[in-house]
Amino acid sequence: MASGMESPRSPLSDSKKKGEVWPVWKLVLIALPQLSVQVLWGFIGPHSAPYMQHLGAGAVLATLNNVAGPITGFFTGPIVGATSDSLTSKFGRRRPVILTGLILLWIAGMLFAGAEHIFPLNQCGAVGPAAVLERNGTNATDATDATRRLSEAEPDVVPCTALFFAAPMYWVMDVTINILQTPHRALVADLASPHQQVPMQVVFVFMMSIGNFLAFSIMQIYEKPVDHMIELMLGICLLNTVCVAIQFSVAREIPLNKADGPKKNACSPVLDVVEAVRHSPCLLYQLAGVQCLVWIGNTAWNLYSAQWFEEAVFQGSEHAAKGTQEYNNYIEGNTAFSFGGQMKSVLQLISTLVIMAILLKTSIRPRLVYAPCIFIGTLVSILAAFAVGHSGVFAKICLTISIMPETGSFAIPFGLVATLNARAAAEGKMVSTALQMALLNCCVTVGQQICTMTLAIIESQMSLQKALPLVFMVAALAQGLGGVGALFLNDAPAVADSEEETSSDPESGSEAHTSTQEE
Repeated sequence: MASGMESPRSPLSDSKKKGEVWPVWKLVLIALPQLSVQVLWGFIGPHSAPYMQHLGAGAVLATLNNVAGPITGFFTGPIVGATSDSLTSKFGRRRPVILTGLILLWIAGMLFAGAEHIFPLNQCGAVGPAAVLERNGTNATDATDATRRLSEAEPDVVPCTALFFAAPMYWVMDVTINILQTPHRALVADLASPHQQVPMQVVFVFMMSIGNFLAFSIMQIYEKPVDHMIELMLGICLLNTVCVAIQFSVAREIPLNKADGPKKNACSPVLDVVEAVRHSPCLLYQLAGVQCLVWIGNTAWNLYSAQWFEEAVFQGSEHAAKGTQEYNNYIEGNTAFSFGGQMKSVLQLISTLVIMAILLKTSIRPRLVYAPCIFIGTLVSILAAFAVGHSGVFAKICLTISIMPETGSFAIPFGLVATLNARAAAEGKMVSTALQMALLNCCVTVGQQICTMTLAIIESQMSLQKALPLVFMVAALAQGLGGVGALFLNDAPAVADSEEETSSDPESGSEAHTSTQEE
């Protein structure tokens, strides 16, 4: 909750004053659910638009449905963060919210992935190009030219009930994921000591890199993952359940005292968000602008690089008839993408360790670590737009290196916010860790929204194959501006001011004592 507001006393400030320090291994286990959440994002992100097309949506509408994540995240994150910060449950502030999100994820996720089983495609008239050829009696050998002509235009589909059910359910699922993931960082930040804050936020990125590797590995289980969404979603939900169970077995929260808290109403979370925005430190606003720009570029890679591989680099088509060259190109592109994604995850893991070492072992300021990460992303986006062409090897190299801005954006900004709040809590001030992190995440969703809308507009003017390289041009421009902005972040240590004040007090007292003696 923002400073200046009447609020229940935070157990975070009490624990910090007592000097309680949690072992790092326990904090790592508490952060474990971030791994399973990232498996979910890493899998569903690049397959959401192809899955919508699989159910009968056109390319533009399939892309536009991806605004679900940014829009729901923009509103859900801060409200969930505010609710979590002020929750007075006897089970703590964070865990009830996490459990609620997990239960809702099971419901929404299985309904979304099972849409074509609830409303079978063969009962609602879905007709893709492959089905058109089969219906007309065209064999695979003669189908290549016909399939190419069909895939260049909008697929010949009759949207079915499954599509109309899955599209809104995707929005609901995104809400549940945001409810589940928002308190994770805040729970760790509550329990970590001030000097553990930045390293533990880097641990989150470490977890995310492992999660991404698992997500890309899952894509290799089936030749066409969108044909097996229900099985894959079931496994991912089970993984999230196991990770949350481990977290709950380790975490220990001190509940807020309900008697000391202010009266709450339905509008309180929204009002808390407004107050948090008003009273947040200047650094949060600076980070917000940089995060927005960086995530325009990150979204191009996270959501649309699979289609870039399959349709632009390898010139395949998800709607091509099985056995045709375009179908084989599509499968080859998906295989190359999943392998490149695995290498991307490995680099994320290595770069996370390097960033952690730099932040812990040197006096280099965080902005001077963050900015180079962003500029590396700018370079690979330029290469993807102008130099890759149809080179699968070059595309995999660019995909691998594209992780650098994302690694920096999750490790450094959230770590800076956690550190500021930990120091404030140690001083007895009220803090809004979950809310401020959620506000920072809002800027990520703005960048995602801009990228998705930009690609949808470009797709309305040209084919998907031609549109995808252009979105990397937009990504390069945005990340270039974000890198420049990162260089000007005000990341000077907050403790410096207090040290100056402390050093000046004895000095002034000494002068007063000397003056008394002279008199």
